[in-house]
Amino acid sequence: MPVDGPIPGWLLSGAAVATVFTVMFDLGLAIVPGDFRRAWQHPGQMLKGLFSVLIVVPAVALAVTRMFDLARTVEIGIVLMAISPGAPVALRRSLNAGGDRAFAPALQIAVAILAVVSMPLWIAALNEVYSGSASIDPRHLARQVFVAQLLPLGLGMLVRQIAPLWASRFGARLDRVATVLLIALAVLALIDVWHTVVDAGWHATLAIFLTTALVLICGHVLGGPDPATRTALAIVSAARNPGLALVVATVNGAAPGTIATVLAYLVVSALTVVPYLIWRQRIGAVRRRR
Repeated sequence: MPVDGPIPGWLLSGAAVATVFTVMFDLGLAIVPGDFRRAWQHPGQMLKGLFSVLIVVPAVALAVTRMFDLARTVEIGIVLMAISPGAPVALRRSLNAGGDRAFAPALQIAVAILAVVSMPLWIAALNEVYSGSASIDPRHLARQVFVAQLLPLGLGMLVRQIAPLWASRFGARLDRVATVLLIALAVLALIDVWHTVVDAGWHATLAIFLTTALVLICGHVLGGPDPATRTALAIVSAARNPGLALVVATVNGAAPGTIATVLAYLVVSALTVVPYLIWRQRIGAVRRRR
């Protein structure tokens, strides 16, 4: 990767792979397959969710980037993250913040699968906007989605089906392990890319912050009257997938500035979402006490 930080690449990559696999497997242990049928009993809400994640977010990013005097590489990096949906940690954040336990997993899986189609279509459209010639083989995206999300999530669900009592006991321990891994990965990532965030400049940082904030609002509004569904859709909309964005950037030989912007987006967006997560957790706690 053209952007190098103080943390060895092999260490950061290994930590990311181990953390994502553990988190998704742990989530799979807690998912009841029957919940998916309940989530799709209201297809209108699911379609609004897909519209928010796959259409609204890129549109907002395009509008926001045109408001700022950004370098072309920075603008492309922001939009590239916006068209890369389905961050693996989005589901955990959503559920921890009180997101609907049927709707959130169903939306996450649907978004991950549809990214294989939506991203090539968005790249083709953006080629017209930026007079570019970028492309991506859907098989590259499908491999990334399968290995990072669908495989560990499916394995966890399978274990729950085969041995539900063991999955329940083991899941509580694994959840603590996943939390430790996430904290460790966050610390490593901040150390490694903080200079990238600083170097991105105030215009880029403000554009990423504004994009994320507007997307949270859109997802919250489109989530409908149910607070749990609103929470799930807002978080899944705001959380973008740097793995998919970097696959596209690497395949197309993106400039270092674009890759740096992808990493800056990851950090700034994650920090922007924190106040919303805290607010929704408090709202959920109040609802449970009633």
